[in-house]
Amino acid sequence: MSTLKVDKLDPSSGTALEIGSSGDTMTVPSGAQLTIASGATIDVSGCTLTPPATMPASSAANLTSIPAANITGTLPAISGASLINTGGLKSIQVFTSSGTWTKPSGINTIKVYCTGGGGGGGGNGTGANDAGAGGAAGGTAIKIYDVSSTSSVVVTCGGGGAAGTGDNNGATGGTSSFPGPGQTITATGGMGGRHGNNYARGTTGGVGAGGTMNLRGGVGEKGMDQAVIIVASGCGGCSIWGGAGQGGGYYTGEVSTAGIHGGGGGSGMYTTQANAGEASSAGGVGIIVIEEYA
Repeated sequence: MSTLKVDKLDPSSGTALEIGSSGDTMTVPSGAQLTIASGATIDVSGCTLTPPATMPASSAANLTSIPAANITGTLPAISGASLINTGGLKSIQVFTSSGTWTKPSGINTIKVYCTGGGGGGGGNGTGANDAGAGGAAGGTAIKIYDVSSTSSVVVTCGGGGAAGTGDNNGATGGTSSFPGPGQTITATGGMGGRHGNNYARGTTGGVGAGGTMNLRGGVGEKGMDQAVIIVASGCGGCSIWGGAGQGGGYYTGEVSTAGIHGGGGGSGMYTTQANAGEASSAGGVGIIVIEEYA
């Protein structure tokens, strides 16, 4: 076997250089190293590649245009421990009180759900067999932001509306807001329930604004004024997160419950006799949920 020792091979003309002929086998012996310079491109579109049992470390060269049918064998498992910039959902932050959202490292995009506070349940009235209406839920605005140039945002969570007492309506829930880059989204609170010694019809939910999607909160269930007894009072309305407060019942101990989960309206309460009955309940505080993506 002859040995040719050279430091560099160049084509005699043009830029194409061919080594060997069709059917020849080129062998790099054990212990030798073939280095591909950074930025080089190896076109193996017409070849069949059989990977070794252990793949070598990747170089800066690029393998391009390899048809899937030309790759045989089984590729070894690849650990994802060192992968970066792979995209996808990375984390979630939830606010149930006003504060500051701070962007975690590596996050470039966020999806924000902004929900207003729920309205308080209407007062139970002052007449026998009165029942207040449930408070309505806060609305919700949803928007995706590019936060690659944003480090923090001050968020506001609307409070839950206070419960009504006697012949007083429940209070309307507060407005939540997220002043993201280029666009502020807001969500108004749900309307408080009407008291039971009146036309206690259902109440209107809050509504989102400024988002790609703007949703209205669920309505509060109607109450009654001296109607048939042994009928429960109005339940609160559901927000996008659910959380409606339960309406109170006729019998002692069947109490109403407050709204939860970002604006479910508080429920009204039934009176078993004049100037009696259980208290109504407050609406749920607003909520802001931020999904964080790389």
